[in-house]
Amino acid sequence: MAEQTKKLSKKALNKSFLNWFYGHLTCFSQEHMQTFGYMVSMLPIIEELYETNEEQTEKIQTYSTFFNTEPQVGSIVVGITAGMEEARANGEEVDDETINGIRAGLMGPLAGIGDSLVVGTVLPILLGVALGLSGGGSPLGAIMYILVWNIGMFLLMRFMYFKGYELGGKAVEVLVGERANAIRDSIIMLGTMVIGGVTAKWINITTAFKMLNSEGGVIVDLQQTLNDVYPSILSAAFVLLCWWLLSKKRLSPLIVMLILVAVAFVGVLIGFFDPNLTY
Repeated sequence: MAEQTKKLSKKALNKSFLNWFYGHLTCFSQEHMQTFGYMVSMLPIIEELYETNEEQTEKIQTYSTFFNTEPQVGSIVVGITAGMEEARANGEEVDDETINGIRAGLMGPLAGIGDSLVVGTVLPILLGVALGLSGGGSPLGAIMYILVWNIGMFLLMRFMYFKGYELGGKAVEVLVGERANAIRDSIIMLGTMVIGGVTAKWINITTAFKMLNSEGGVIVDLQQTLNDVYPSILSAAFVLLCWWLLSKKRLSPLIVMLILVAVAFVGVLIGFFDPNLTY
């Protein structure tokens, strides 16, 4: 009598996906990153496919190796390994090395695609729209951002997870190679353009520095002079300074923000900046 084929239920797949959606940063640390979040997401899969505690303990150890990628687009990796675990439970030639090889091979390319698409493109666009709706202290911007981000990312992650489960090991051919590199490069270019547009829209730095004569007349208006030479040059300079500190000097965003606060504070004290404060 032939052994019955094991098939993951919709309930187990949904639970696995929700565990990843809510818990991909579970016990996050610099040493393990998303490893434990990955293990949590695979628990419903292992528990349904294997009956004994010994089997479950052995199989879950597969997912104890280091893992880290962009979590939204990276949902496809969790789906892929769910499909591969199902194949292994049915006697196919899938071992720990095969599963971990696919995980390691995909997490880098997917991080590049996801960071460019989600962090570099979607987030700036959403934040730009939200800031526009928040004029005058309106809460609409924050409400819109929370709803659109969470609903949109839930649907994207769910789609990626189940598409990965459907493709299984065949997804590697789609996600790695020249076509994937071309897609990633295109998204990076688009993301760079979006960030540039958001920067030009929302960053506006001007100086109040003026040289006066003995009668109080303006000899030099530095901001007007700069506008004649290069409009918004101070805004561009501050953006490039932040990029240099973050990219070249490897400073954390918190340190960069503190540097900007210090520059603003000193600039106001010496009269270079005018915050238009009244007392």
